[in-house]
Amino acid sequence: MEEVTLARAKAHLSELVERAARGEPVRITRRGKAVARLTGIGRQPRPVDLKVLQALTQSMPMQPAPARSWLRSVRDESRY
Repeated sequence: MEEVTLARAKAHLSELVERAARGEPVRITRRGKAVARLTGIGRQPRPVDLKVLQALTQSMPMQPAPARSWLRSVRDESRY
């Protein structure tokens, strides 16, 4: 189990949470003494039902224009 200081844990919390979720516990220390342990919960991912996902995306209305082109026109108008 890796040990990290509290200051490093604050600075790299997202990375440490990802590692814990993958099954790598992390011990957090303050002034050289262990104060906490970060571990994953161990949930099993649920399988995605492809037919339900396809039905959901097909039921969504199409956008009239790509969002990128809309943002570009708004951005250009705001310059002048």
